[in-house]
Amino acid sequence: MSSIIPSVLKAIPHENFFLEIEFSDGEKKVVDIKPFIKSGVSSALKNKAFFNDVFVENGFISWKNGFDFCPEFLKNHV
Repeated sequence: MSSIIPSVLKAIPHENFFLEIEFSDGEKKVVDIKPFIKSGVSSALKNKAFFNDVFVENGFISWKNGFDFCPEFLKNHV
């Protein structure tokens, strides 16, 4: 028996690289994205304007450069 992971409905950027996330099951949480901003594709998120341009696509949190977080990770591991 598998459980269904809710998708992300909203992602609202806040100061200091935090995101307020709302899931399809109604849960809301604030996630600190700073620990995941390193080198490579994630390094673009160091630019606050780029970070603030977050969007939700197919239930994932995404940015224009292809960096994303799946809902399962956000729900269960951060």
